[in-house]
Amino acid sequence: MSSAPQPAFTYADLFAGIGGFHAMLEHGGGHCVYVSEIDAKARDTYARNWIDPLPESSRPQVNTDITTATPAAGDVDVPAHDVLAAGFPCQPFSKSGMQRGMDEARGALFWNIARVLEDRKPAVVLLENVRNIAGPRHRHEWEVIIATLRELGYRVSDRPTLFSPHLLPPELGGTPQVRDRVFIVGTYIGPARVAAELAAGLKPEPVVPRAPVNGWDADDWRTEWILDDDSTITDLARYQLTDAEREWIDVWDDLVARHRRATGSKLPGFPLWTDHWVTESSLDPFELGAMPAWRRTILTKNARFYDEHRKVINAWFAAHPQFESFPASRRKLEWQARELESLWETVMHFRPSGIRAKAPTYLPALVAITQTSIYGPRARRLTPHEAARLQGLPLEFTFGDQKDPASYKQVGNGVAVGAAWHVFRTHVEQNAADLPSRLVESVLGASRTPETAVSSTRPR
Repeated sequence: MSSAPQPAFTYADLFAGIGGFHAMLEHGGGHCVYVSEIDAKARDTYARNWIDPLPESSRPQVNTDITTATPAAGDVDVPAHDVLAAGFPCQPFSKSGMQRGMDEARGALFWNIARVLEDRKPAVVLLENVRNIAGPRHRHEWEVIIATLRELGYRVSDRPTLFSPHLLPPELGGTPQVRDRVFIVGTYIGPARVAAELAAGLKPEPVVPRAPVNGWDADDWRTEWILDDDSTITDLARYQLTDAEREWIDVWDDLVARHRRATGSKLPGFPLWTDHWVTESSLDPFELGAMPAWRRTILTKNARFYDEHRKVINAWFAAHPQFESFPASRRKLEWQARELESLWETVMHFRPSGIRAKAPTYLPALVAITQTSIYGPRARRLTPHEAARLQGLPLEFTFGDQKDPASYKQVGNGVAVGAAWHVFRTHVEQNAADLPSRLVESVLGASRTPETAVSSTRPR
């Protein structure tokens, strides 16, 4: 009886979410041996897409709380693996005593990752977190993370690798989403060699720069490339705009048109707050002086805008008496749509701070709340499946019968597949001499285009 072929490399997926790291590591030829995710609904989505389709003998070990598998003493309950990937939560570390390294990491979830690295020593560690983890407010946490990884024997840059999927062209796995994330990527070379390299001044650079790849112009993105045909969407009406929402847009769109006819130009880019459209001479300088500078600037600009376009604005108000009954947040507009001539040509967001309209190129970062992008030409919101596509997940990815708010939340917490693949592949290429040859050959032999890429479905 022949044994099953050995995978090129194995990996553990911690804080796994719905499988962004899984998608790109499988594309690189890896096989998942361990998954840890504490959120039951996210774990179900992960299993539905990545585990359940596998034969039972090939399924990874599933853990529901990594803290139970990483005791302070004794072996960790994680099998041996070549790559450890983790989109870990960032928790503040104690500053008591200003200690550094493993002792201080204790108590934060990063410590559980460190325990696995300490026991299993995978060849590569790949971590992902929000941009702020490397910012000034988290400088101490950042230093502890880097010091801990080096103490454990990983060659790692002390400068963050910051990257976003909108900087990648479609054929390399990019997607139309501005999603700046910090990646920390390290190769295991042992503590002694790490210390020697640092002593010799050999500090690795960030894996990739935050810059467009291969000359790609991010303004060439088109939101429509990640959209499904409306005819294929079950319960399409659930995502279409309500009558009230259409009215909000129609009324504002009339102002866009009136202003363009009167001036020949677009609306200004600062937030338009109609409740503060008064003459500049009526503004109280003492009240303005007591305000934060940002608010004072906006109110002054709005007053000047009203002074300059009073005739157009008053006629618009008169034509739409219902505008006064709109919710306060819908009486505000922020125009970022450049030279487009209608709100219905834009991508919109209904935010607590107002309606924001931008060109339908790349989208703002998905977040773990239901503040979903509205695609004006189709008068509807992105579906959870389209949000998953925006993260680079495959066409066949499914949330089953899960309720939409949970699906949007899971996608908003996820990892962008194309960005992660670009960073990981580049790191493997740069560190090939110190990595297992089977891992290097598999990753560098895989297509530069993840199987989930937008380029496989966008119009040619």
